[in-house]
Amino acid sequence: MLPAKLLRAPAVSTAWIYQCMSICRRRYCSKSPEKLRICDALASQHIGSSIRIQGWVRSVRPQKDNLFLHVNDGSSLQPLQVVASSQLNSRDLTFGCAVDITGYLEKSPNKKQNVELQAHEITVIGECNPVDFPFKIKERHSLEYIRQFPHLRCRTNAFSSLLRIRSEATSAMQAFFREKGFVQIHTPVITSNDCEGAGELFQVEPAGQEKRHEEANPYFFSVPAFLTVSGQLHLEVMSGAFPAVYTFGPTFRAENSQSRRHLAEFYMVEAEIAFTQSLEDIMKVMEDLFKASTEHLLSKCTEDVDLFHKYVAPGHREQVDAMMKRKFIVITYTEAIDILNRSSQQFAFNTEWGCDLQTEHEKYLVKHCGNTPVFVTDYPYDLKPFYARDNLDEPQHTAAAVDLLVPGVGELCGGSLREERLEFLRSRLAKLGLEETYEWYLQLRQFGSVPHGGFGMGFERYLQCVLGIDNIKDTIPFARFSHSCLL
Repeated sequence: MLPAKLLRAPAVSTAWIYQCMSICRRRYCSKSPEKLRICDALASQHIGSSIRIQGWVRSVRPQKDNLFLHVNDGSSLQPLQVVASSQLNSRDLTFGCAVDITGYLEKSPNKKQNVELQAHEITVIGECNPVDFPFKIKERHSLEYIRQFPHLRCRTNAFSSLLRIRSEATSAMQAFFREKGFVQIHTPVITSNDCEGAGELFQVEPAGQEKRHEEANPYFFSVPAFLTVSGQLHLEVMSGAFPAVYTFGPTFRAENSQSRRHLAEFYMVEAEIAFTQSLEDIMKVMEDLFKASTEHLLSKCTEDVDLFHKYVAPGHREQVDAMMKRKFIVITYTEAIDILNRSSQQFAFNTEWGCDLQTEHEKYLVKHCGNTPVFVTDYPYDLKPFYARDNLDEPQHTAAAVDLLVPGVGELCGGSLREERLEFLRSRLAKLGLEETYEWYLQLRQFGSVPHGGFGMGFERYLQCVLGIDNIKDTIPFARFSHSCLL
């Protein structure tokens, strides 16, 4: 309660009243302020409480008697408005600075916000010169612009939203597999095998390795070792003991590419299912994973997702909603080639049977199917790695392999049934000269082997698809690609 003298006083400034209220509260309330995240303060469940927040100033608006700040700590797209006496203003209190603020959370008279913090103490923890700071107040910077500052772009609304979405998508996919009974496996980052067989590997050796060349065995691991391109083969090992396993981690490809859909380091969600002889089982998990994760994002990250659908990719939400409602289409590779050959569109790459589908082909097929995700199955046997199951079909020799193509991206997932028949697998490895290298893989087929299959999903491409982000470099905290390894 305010002193009687104050109540009888003539008209005074709002700031002076707030200051007196703060003095009274500090005098009669000994309870320490509760430290809250901005998102918790905005939830309006602590109105009337003494709280403490820490974060970064998004805007400063000084007036004669009052000081208005917007502060965010990365927990929410929306900042918290802070109202204080102008006497708490200082030269160091600028756009971008880090602050520690204590005050009382009150219901806001402004209809645009539910609550505001009446501050009685503001401490600048980290100064920021707004003239040199590359991001300007109230300016909406493009993803291309903020990409130049990988050490600072998390301070922007767009990229902080991306990181919250990325975190929530990770949790959603983990929850999906957990609910389906999959066991998570931490597959190694350093490996001695090339799962894809494309040779796009980063070799791993200690710095100063040139000093070891004269030794009998110059390799640190006694064999050549590489950064993993996939955890699939290690998941196949585990599928000999568990009916369903998955991994979620970084993978590496030494592709000399500057395209909008390739990175040298990216994250893969990979799953392996035992006791299956059906590509339909694999495709069902792919489709269910996509839809369950996307549904979770749309409901849990509404404001963050809307930011991308409004400012980065206007109109994209309608496409996402359509993908969620429709059942994914299934066509064979042969049918895909027929569609491409009947098209009036001129393609830069060959569309004869036996050629690999390029990005332009993938995007056309999705568009041809009404911008609905498309499963393409039964690829030519020679296009797929040694582990893909032989369909034993004639005259066109195909493998039990499948790719999932999505709007705006092209290939999102790739999978196959694995060749569990020892004699077929041994024959193919012998033709490739890899029988000795993969002797351990052959042994898997000798001790309780079962028919199995699996797939991998590019996590950054998934985010591109759902958010409508054009360049994959804008979907990952620190992008790694050829001729660029900043930080």
